[in-house]
Amino acid sequence: MYQANEHRYDKMQYHRVGNSGLKLPAISLGLWHNFGNVDKFSNQREIICGAFDMGITHFDLANNYGPPAGSAEENFGRILAKDLAPYRDELIISSKAGYYMWPGPYGEWGSKKNVIASCDQSLKRLGLDYVDIFYHHRPDPDTPLEETAQALDLLVRQGKALYIGISNYSAEDTVRITEIFKELKTPFIIHQPAYSMFNRWIEDGLKDALVKEKLGAIAFSPLSQGLLTNRYLNGVPEDSRANRSDSPFLSKENVDKTLEKVSALNEVAQERGQTLAEMAIAWILRDGIVTSVLVGASRLSQLEDNVKALENTNFTTEELAKIDHILIAE
Repeated sequence: MYQANEHRYDKMQYHRVGNSGLKLPAISLGLWHNFGNVDKFSNQREIICGAFDMGITHFDLANNYGPPAGSAEENFGRILAKDLAPYRDELIISSKAGYYMWPGPYGEWGSKKNVIASCDQSLKRLGLDYVDIFYHHRPDPDTPLEETAQALDLLVRQGKALYIGISNYSAEDTVRITEIFKELKTPFIIHQPAYSMFNRWIEDGLKDALVKEKLGAIAFSPLSQGLLTNRYLNGVPEDSRANRSDSPFLSKENVDKTLEKVSALNEVAQERGQTLAEMAIAWILRDGIVTSVLVGASRLSQLEDNVKALENTNFTTEELAKIDHILIAE
């Protein structure tokens, strides 16, 4: 029988989500990869229980996570029932709808039909009556924002979600849907964008919008699919994602330029007494706008290493200037 570490809250940091009453751990665990039916269940259980032992209370899923789609929720539901059920009120469990899940016109995007059905399916797979946060996973170009917002609001009123979030929305659409949620009095509290040193798109308006609207943010792909780790310090590994035949990363010019930056960033990290991955995570948390960093893990030791980033999240002006110079260099 699993028993949680009694010191699990001693070292983890918790940040308030925007203007809400909810707090998230500075590091959250994402189940995008490594938790499907193709992955070893005992390893999944070790990572999830080990995460909670470190004070990671937030587990982020989506209906399409696997593979196959849906299996990450099913596996997490099994672990929840077997190990974490006594701790349910200490957990933040989130899921999402919006990407393709079933055939026909209602199996993806943001219609009321899709959102409600998706949430019901996710709750069944998870074995839960409600999730703590339910996200719309991507904006739908063909469905009015009002319809998607009303569907998400309905989930709260039905008791199927405590809070609402969005993911992959532009700054403009974030502001627009925020106004709708305000009118509905929906507990809309958080945005989940991709954000890393190599993917800074949210700095072009979205971060300002989040501050203005008093919303939280949780960043996914913080290590740029492994680029911001020691994995690429000696070149592109044969078994890496970057080495796939369809990867735009693999032109020689891109490889040389990117690996030069990775090496230079690693030198800054070493000067700070951190690994490159630790610095990359700390950098995302540097200004307090991002509430939590969403990390994945294929083994528990990776997660343990990522949590070490919280030992130093402060940057000098000189360090930030050096990092910016590296990142914008042609």
